[in-house]
Amino acid sequence: MSLELSQLLPALASGRTLSESDAERAFDWLLSGSLDDAQIAAMLAMIQMRGATVDEVVGAARVMRRNVTRVPARDGPPIIDTCGTGGTPKAFNISTAAAIVAAAAGAGNLRVAKHGNRSRTGRGSAEVLQALGVNVNATPEVQARCLDEIGVCFCFAIHHHPAMKHAAAARKSLGFPTIFNVLGPLTNPAGATRQLIGVYRPELVLLVAEALARLGAQSAMVVHGLDGMDEITTRAGTLVATVMNGGVMTYELSPGGLGLAAPASTDLSAASVEDSARIVREVLSGNAGAHADIVLINAAAALVVGGVAASLEAGVEAARRAIASGAARRALDELVRVSNG
Repeated sequence: MSLELSQLLPALASGRTLSESDAERAFDWLLSGSLDDAQIAAMLAMIQMRGATVDEVVGAARVMRRNVTRVPARDGPPIIDTCGTGGTPKAFNISTAAAIVAAAAGAGNLRVAKHGNRSRTGRGSAEVLQALGVNVNATPEVQARCLDEIGVCFCFAIHHHPAMKHAAAARKSLGFPTIFNVLGPLTNPAGATRQLIGVYRPELVLLVAEALARLGAQSAMVVHGLDGMDEITTRAGTLVATVMNGGVMTYELSPGGLGLAAPASTDLSAASVEDSARIVREVLSGNAGAHADIVLINAAAALVVGGVAASLEAGVEAARRAIASGAARRALDELVRVSNG
């Protein structure tokens, strides 16, 4: 028997989890404006406190995908996204730099539709790309042109998820991550079927991977650094779940053997959005060191998930070549030019 709106909060309050179909109904109500702010806040808080289930994530993601404003991407090479959940101690924008490097390294064989948003810290992917000169407010048609001509675009979440306006006040009032932090990376506006997703808690690694498998991902890697990062880290091991052919495999990845190991004391933080933009420019321009190392390993993972590299070792070398040749810096320059055109 289907859940009725009047039953939603009592069911959650009793500790009940939602089936996939009931989660679809609940998030349909939320994103259509059928719930008020108090109901939305209560629903999100109760799910967060006990932890979302795979059924709930899959059902909610299906609704998010139905409501997304799409990028009209043409047929062509596979599309990958490197969007993560956020919610970890703030480093410079690693996934953004890795997206540009992966696009340059996979030119002609892979396209990167980097989905992202602003951050509570003011140093999210939208802020840093804007500081680098990219027009983060480009229309979906211009984003599609960036994909076609450069192999990389930025999809600013606030422009692609208009129905999220109904949850905005409740999310702000709660002040802590909710299931929407997981749902954002599962709702790429260009329809990416391959994903590298960093998550903010270790228990989310398997959850998100199993959700991706059920949502039909062709290939994916979900990661959480054991130093607390929502990236593949060079400072410790990384928990990894890979998705391939509907199956999920988990393991721990060590940076050793890739020539990228960095001491645990390495500082990867950025003091400001301008500082983060500076670091990204330096990495793309060929500056070696800890910043470049962590971008290389994450770009390598994107290339593996994208089917361009057969292994992380091969991906690291391809990413290194893209930087050394100037292709990565040119990709950023072209993204600036085309997105502002």
